[in-house]
Amino acid sequence: MKKTDPSPRASEAEQPNPWADTPIQDPVKQQPKTVKERAIKSLVELTEPKPAATIEFDMEGLMTDFPTAKELERFVYDQTGYVLNLKGRANKLKYQIALDALNGKPVDPAFVGGDNPYIDKADMVPQEDIQPCPPRDASLPSIDQLQNSFVARTMPHPNGDLRASGRMVDCLFKKYRNGMISYEVLGSIDFHPEGEKIDKYGRVRPEIIRVIDPRTGEQVVVRKDGTLTPMGRNLRASMQRLRINNSNFWDAWIDRDFVSLEGGELRNPWDIHGAEE
Repeated sequence: MKKTDPSPRASEAEQPNPWADTPIQDPVKQQPKTVKERAIKSLVELTEPKPAATIEFDMEGLMTDFPTAKELERFVYDQTGYVLNLKGRANKLKYQIALDALNGKPVDPAFVGGDNPYIDKADMVPQEDIQPCPPRDASLPSIDQLQNSFVARTMPHPNGDLRASGRMVDCLFKKYRNGMISYEVLGSIDFHPEGEKIDKYGRVRPEIIRVIDPRTGEQVVVRKDGTLTPMGRNLRASMQRLRINNSNFWDAWIDRDFVSLEGGELRNPWDIHGAEE
């Protein structure tokens, strides 16, 4: 009968050496061996709260190295990705806000900006603001009285330059049960550069970006008594020029009861001064 070796060599691989110079690794903290264990460990690490930034910044150092709000905003942006709004703030306050952001402390949303601090608005081409869409005509009935609607996608653009280049707009016609008909130009909005100037870098750029907004809001074309507005006469004449079988778009899709043809061909249906009374 063979004798078993009483030496501990057989179990050394399993039992840690308490006399080793390196500390014994906690079995709970050992690296996971299976794919499932590694996936669980990664998920736990992602969901664990991260400690605050370990880099410490000094108030005096910030005030020395970054004497202006713009320089301070750019430094904080480079270090943390925070966009701060520090211009015009009290000197001590703005440096305290920057210090808090750099040291990982929460920043009051009132001091958070929206524009990249490296973008200088003075170097940008000014652009007109987009105005709100005109309101719906108050004399129109409620939308639940709608009888039918039709979108004309071949209406010439109200702007002369865009109309000359062949641009079209979508015009939505609606007919209500009381006989009223409305129209609404839906867009789109264009941005047109105007003028030229040389900036401080010697580049030629536009003086301003104009907004070309053809939206009209819903306006009256045919009144309740059956009469047409000046714009209504123009739009009706334009739609009657578009033929479909033995009829036209106005009679077939917009006002099925309206059969008389008035007005001739109009190159610009938006010119109400040229409309027939």
